[in-house]
Amino acid sequence: MPTDPLKTLSDLVSDAHAQIQAAHQHINPVVEVRQSMRDAGIPADLITLDCLRTQRRITLILHDQQPGMVLYQLVTREEEVGGEFKQMPLAEMSSATLFDWMQDYFG
Repeated sequence: MPTDPLKTLSDLVSDAHAQIQAAHQHINPVVEVRQSMRDAGIPADLITLDCLRTQRRITLILHDQQPGMVLYQLVTREEEVGGEFKQMPLAEMSSATLFDWMQDYFG
């Protein structure tokens, strides 16, 4: 049975979140997993990591039309999602990558 990509990505985010909280108490990102895009007819799942202190957001999308890829953006909470997304194979995503993004972008 294939691994659920949302569970895989969620687990990586959870690990990175725990690491960032241990290393940088001032960052303390808020993580949200949303599947509501599917309710709107968009075949994708969304994870956001928000830093309330800096008002910055990391957006991660798993889109059914791009299996095995994570689409991502580093934006402000005010900007929401827009423009071009970068992409990375889910197999190359790691909790260390997510930790580095949060440390660099939210720190």
